[in-house]
Amino acid sequence: MNPYTTTIIITSLIMGPLLTISSSHWILAWTGLEISTLAIIPLIAKQHHPRAIEAATKYFLTQAIASTLILFSSITNAWTSGQWNTTQMLNNIPSTILTMALAIKLGLAPFHFWLPEVLQGVTMMTALTLTTWQKLAPLSLLVMMAQSMNTPLMLTLGLVSATIGGWNGLNQTQLRKIMAFSSIAHLGWMATILTLSPKLMLLTFYTYIIMTSTMFLMIKLLETNKISMMMTSWTKLPTLNTTMMLTLMSLAGLPPLTGFMPKWLIIQELTKQHMLIIATMMALLSLLNLFFYLRISYYATITLSPNSTNYLQQWRHKTNQKYYLAPMTTLSITLLPMTPTLLTII
Repeated sequence: MNPYTTTIIITSLIMGPLLTISSSHWILAWTGLEISTLAIIPLIAKQHHPRAIEAATKYFLTQAIASTLILFSSITNAWTSGQWNTTQMLNNIPSTILTMALAIKLGLAPFHFWLPEVLQGVTMMTALTLTTWQKLAPLSLLVMMAQSMNTPLMLTLGLVSATIGGWNGLNQTQLRKIMAFSSIAHLGWMATILTLSPKLMLLTFYTYIIMTSTMFLMIKLLETNKISMMMTSWTKLPTLNTTMMLTLMSLAGLPPLTGFMPKWLIIQELTKQHMLIIATMMALLSLLNLFFYLRISYYATITLSPNSTNYLQQWRHKTNQKYYLAPMTTLSITLLPMTPTLLTII
């Protein structure tokens, strides 16, 4: 890709969500979302492969529908209330439509169908961008209008997302699809707590970004696409297998790792709000995610002969170590003792 084109695309990709976050007018927020969407599409289609073109088409159509709904709901709200402020969604109907549109942009269930297919057709770094940076702008809009949102609707979306993200990830063998359903499940936890404690939702999102980025960078470093290819990863970087297993367990929310912190705080907040049934269901649904994380850990740490798989070329492959993985892995594993400090910051 031309360096000038790449510079424009990367700049637009950075400025789009920042424009949405810093704006208080719905037209500016919508403009930032559109800039972000149009910037990521060339990166998705860059491979010139049928799967990549298909992923770009699906992503564009889905995001275009969501953007249309956002514009329609904001115009309807301005028509009924006379103002364009992003924090003032006074009418229930525009607020519900806008919630559905942002759920489509995020990939919340039951609007999740595009996310696994798009991630499967893109490169690992583009998948990382889609599951982390591209979710920043829609989530910021949800936080801005958290006070005027329908709490039962968000609780329903959260429960459905946690269920579908865990259940559909059980029978997947492609690592990118597994990470896609992991993203859907984590978004379910964020949606559940959004209207009750927006700051806690942001803390959950930040820890999710750290853990997911670490996992994607590890997968890219090992150059693996399927679970079966993980069986020879121990021959490349043996130490990475241990840290990968700990990162996966952190994603699953096992103590005493970083991923336990947001789930523990969310369940605690739901209990304080007397939502015991929802808190119990969310805790049980996290076991579904734990199963496929454990399966990846088992395949990554098992020490079988390379002759037992069809990927003999992986045995002789020499992988360069990356300096940035050490601090990211440390953050993904060891932040739990800092929970009181982080709570005071947010």
